[in-house]
Amino acid sequence: MSIGALDATKAYGRILDATKIPKIAETETTPGTGSGFGSMVEKLVSDAAGNMRAAENASAKQVAGKGDLIDVVTAVGAAETALDTVVAVRDRMVNAYSEIMRMQI
Repeated sequence: MSIGALDATKAYGRILDATKIPKIAETETTPGTGSGFGSMVEKLVSDAAGNMRAAENASAKQVAGKGDLIDVVTAVGAAETALDTVVAVRDRMVNAYSEIMRMQI
């Protein structure tokens, strides 16, 4: 099985359409709609979960013989990146909490 450059480009375009990465102006919220750190973390976790579900669905389609391998690889890569981001944010939050707890009052 040979994957051509055009096939890879089409698969990349499909995954970009599926994830719909918003522009910075689209992510700004109006006051009173939960524009704090907690809502940012909640959105980050829900997006990561959505990427993982998409990767699972792509894998299931591939196993059933109805999906492309490049779609699976792209979806798994997106899910891995999202999970790495969530873990990095968590680690930074834990480090910040530890620093605050070490401060003398």
